[in-house]
Amino acid sequence: MFSLGIDSGSTMTKGVLFDGRTVVGCHMLPTSMRPGEILRDIYSRLYTEETRFVVSTGYGRELLKEADAKITEITCHGAGASYLAPGCDTVIDIGGQDCKAILLDNGLNVVDFIMNDKCSAGTGKFLEVMTNRLGLTMEELSDLASRGNPITISSMCTVFAESEVISLIGKGTPREDIAYGVIESVVTKVVQLISQVEGDQYFLTGGLCEDPYILERLSLALHAPVESVPLARYAGAIGAALTAAV
Repeated sequence: MFSLGIDSGSTMTKGVLFDGRTVVGCHMLPTSMRPGEILRDIYSRLYTEETRFVVSTGYGRELLKEADAKITEITCHGAGASYLAPGCDTVIDIGGQDCKAILLDNGLNVVDFIMNDKCSAGTGKFLEVMTNRLGLTMEELSDLASRGNPITISSMCTVFAESEVISLIGKGTPREDIAYGVIESVVTKVVQLISQVEGDQYFLTGGLCEDPYILERLSLALHAPVESVPLARYAGAIGAALTAAV
C-alpha cells in the first residue's frame, strides 16, 4: 500500500510516493504561474492503483481536489526531517519565498517555529535575484564565493541589496567577493532567525540542501554541524506522505 505526499511550494512542487518504509518514487516541477495544474501533473505521474491516501502541503495545498488531507508545511517539514535525520531537533528550511526554523521535541513533534515571510532577504528569491544580476547559476555563485574575500552587503531589503550589488559591480569589485557577500548575507539572516528557537542539532531542507558551501558557512556561523541529504529538498512531501501512512 502506498501513500502520496505533494508539497506545492512557491518555487517548486515536489511529490513523493511512500510505501510505509521508504521513498519509492519522487518527482519535482517548477510551480510557475499554474500551481493547480502542476499539482495535478505531479499527482498523475506518481499516483498508482495501490495508493491509498494522498496528502497535500505547501502554499497551494488547497488546490489539489484529489487530496484526502491538506496539512501545513510546518508539520510536514518537521516529519520529513525526522524521517531523513532521526534525532535532529532544529529544521532549517530555506524556501523560495520564506525561511523557517522548526524546533522538534525528541526529533519528532513540532514544539516551536519561526518564519521569515515578510521580506525575501534570506530566501531562495533573494539568491535568485542576485544570481540573475551577476549572470550566474547557484552552483557558480557558491563556487565563486568560496574563493572570495569578505565583503558585507548590508541592506536588509532585496531591492536595496540588489542596488548595492549593482554599485559594487560598477566599482569593479571582483565577482567572487560579491558572491561571498551575497551568501554571507543569506547566512546572517538565517542565523538571526534560528537564534529565536533553542536547538543544536541542525538539518537543512529545501533547494540548497546539496550545496556544500552553504552547509559549510551555516555550520561555521552556528558553531555546530548543519547536516543534509539530497532527498531533503523533498522533506515537505516526504512528511506529507508519512502523515498519510500513519
